[in-house]
Amino acid sequence: MTLEEVVACESAAQKMQTVSNAVEELLVAAQRQDRLTVGVYESAKLMNVDPDSVVLCLLAIDEDEEDDIALQIHFTLIQAFCCDNDIDIVRVSGMRRLAELLGEPGPNEESEETRDLHCLLVTNPHTDSWKSHGLVEVASYCEESRENNQWLPNISLQER
Repeated sequence: MTLEEVVACESAAQKMQTVSNAVEELLVAAQRQDRLTVGVYESAKLMNVDPDSVVLCLLAIDEDEEDDIALQIHFTLIQAFCCDNDIDIVRVSGMRRLAELLGEPGPNEESEETRDLHCLLVTNPHTDSWKSHGLVEVASYCEESRENNQWLPNISLQER
């Protein structure tokens, strides 16, 4: 491996960590400000009613769920809708970290009801011009990915 390749790999890893941190910051801020829609069904309803308020769609899945055909069909439909409506989309892995960020019970904790975290929408109502550093960073990453013909960028949330 050449020095240029090593530097490029380190730069890419650093960029991924920056974007991962931005996603975490964005999710926490959006939930705190009631700008987060959680769940495939809930997200589909919102996008049908008010797609212009959606600024980012996160599709979350771990490796062990990749074979879930129903979930993949939902994701395909959501991706198509987001592309048609110019909504940035990111594929996220690290469901445990995602649940932790959103205050969901862990896999060993008892809970009456857990939310479906496979689809998350970050909204920005038309009357508001909310800008978070995380949203700007993630939107920039999505744009860079599209320029490199990667239409569905992947981000991995690391457990802490």
